[in-house]
Amino acid sequence: MSAHDWFETAPCGLVATTLDGEILDANPTFLDWTGYDLDAVVGRPFASLLDPGSRLFYETRHMQVMHLQGKVHEVALTLVTADGSAMPTLINSARDDEAGVIRTAVFSAAERLQYERELLTARRAAETSEERVRILQDVSTAFGVSATDEDVAESFASVARQAFSARETAVLLIQDDGELALVGGTNPLAGKVSPVPELRSTHDVAVVTAGPEETDFPQVAAALRAERLASLTVTPLVADGVRLGILVCFFARRTEFDSSFFDLLDALGRQASQTLTRVRLQRRLAFLALHDQLTGVANRQLLELTLDDAIRHATDRNEALAVMFLDVDDFKGINDAFDHATGDLVLIELATRLQAGVRSDDVVGRIGGDEFVAICAGADDAAAAAIASRILEICSQPIVVADGIISASVSIGISLYRPGVDEAPTPEQLLVRADAAMYDSKRQGKNRHSFNGV
Repeated sequence: MSAHDWFETAPCGLVATTLDGEILDANPTFLDWTGYDLDAVVGRPFASLLDPGSRLFYETRHMQVMHLQGKVHEVALTLVTADGSAMPTLINSARDDEAGVIRTAVFSAAERLQYERELLTARRAAETSEERVRILQDVSTAFGVSATDEDVAESFASVARQAFSARETAVLLIQDDGELALVGGTNPLAGKVSPVPELRSTHDVAVVTAGPEETDFPQVAAALRAERLASLTVTPLVADGVRLGILVCFFARRTEFDSSFFDLLDALGRQASQTLTRVRLQRRLAFLALHDQLTGVANRQLLELTLDDAIRHATDRNEALAVMFLDVDDFKGINDAFDHATGDLVLIELATRLQAGVRSDDVVGRIGGDEFVAICAGADDAAAAAIASRILEICSQPIVVADGIISASVSIGISLYRPGVDEAPTPEQLLVRADAAMYDSKRQGKNRHSFNGV
């Protein structure tokens, strides 16, 4: 391919100018990009095709370097096309002293600049988002399995307030009844405007401004003005398709709600939802680790921990402690007459009745099969007997199942620890003694309670 062919078909713009910058020739690519005819540019100063800022740079810096060094590489200039639009370019120029011309290659930088802008925006957003996420992660990891929804909500309200320079933030979570309730932060509009279902159930980030242009939610806008607030945003908190609540940010000044803002707000909402879900899952897993999966009452591990604490507290306070061992009478017969699924339903029902029969501070647990334990702190022999009698009465009431009615009962054995009278036992010793007393009840005819002294 000849030099002339290359000039005509080059994928970049090629321009030849005099040493003073007057255009001598331009290839079809340059003319196509700029929209000029060749006749319209030949004889014109190259600088005349530039916007004011680029023209100043070209005349004062570019040409100076060209004459000193003989070449210039990757200079960013903006051409003004025939229709008046701006075209960002990168140019490389070299002086040909033999021919007495300056040869310039022009590359369109529109895509590159757009990419760089997007990269810069993404980097800034990533840095900002990373900072927010780091804060959220630091906050979320600070919670253990004992963290409450209130702890999480307060932390996220604080994070959102700092992250977005909001005057106030509020976290409202869906309660068991399906209604939203303020759990963290502050709602300055509480009691001053009626709840808006459309905002509370929004699936996307919603914005309400205090200006007169707000037509969708005029009452909210009026309440914002009354509180000297400029706007609010509502962000849904959703994790794995489950709606958890909303995050509301209140702004005292007008805020530029651009795409970066919404991206960060959306990321914050997702992180808040995920953290709340994780904390709830941790609590749930901790609960399952210490509770019987069938009946929901305490399991053996939790019973032993509770009993160990109960013995220590009884000793410190010089208060009696009663431990009851309960076994379902003829449970095998229930399974044989019906089936094991029905037997499980009976155990679940009896666990519920046991919890109803003891006092509010007593602990009921299942240690396996059809055996249950109740720990009754501060209960002497009279109190223990009263509790046991109440349990026997409740448990003996008929249980309705799909295939009929089951008459169930329990046999109860009670062991007592009396500080000052008895030597402090181990949890296992109290359970063994209560178990032995339960077998006494079985031998005496079942559906009754018996004591084992120490």
